[in-house]
Amino acid sequence: MADLTFVGISGSLRKASRNTGLLRCCAAHLPAGVRMEIADISALPFYNADLEKPKAAQDLIDLVSGADALVLACPEYNYSLAPALKNALDWLSREPDLAPLNGKAACLLGAGGGMGTSRSQYHLRQVCVYLNLRLLNKPELFSNAFTPAFADNGDVQDQGLSKQAAGLMQALADWTRQLRP
Repeated sequence: MADLTFVGISGSLRKASRNTGLLRCCAAHLPAGVRMEIADISALPFYNADLEKPKAAQDLIDLVSGADALVLACPEYNYSLAPALKNALDWLSREPDLAPLNGKAACLLGAGGGMGTSRSQYHLRQVCVYLNLRLLNKPELFSNAFTPAFADNGDVQDQGLSKQAAGLMQALADWTRQLRP
């Protein structure tokens, strides 16, 4: 039985996303006592305070509220974070007192161009300060998405990258347990 639950959110909506592939790799390399669910954010409309909260947003809020930690896979678009990921975080942030996010453990990872999403992850760290997420600082995982480390369907096929993902999941589990009251 799992004592920790992680929720993975990918900022890429592509079917063959390498960022979603990284999340699948993380889910396949979890330490004992941890389970992970990957959220589907493809049905979320753009955040608009004039909208009644859509079912897709409530489903995400419920999923994240029940999690012990988040694994945020952050693509890099134009040197910054992906709009789909920011939009999901915007919906989550509208709950009273940031309830689904406030004080929750989280880690970042990403697959992108030559710098492997380093710029987008740093921008996302700024957003996470407002959200009061407790980010794991080390290890960091930046991967070049345009190498043989990924299969055409986005799955990780490199043992070194899989080992990095496993190490990140172990560190997040340790960090999450450390933060527990």
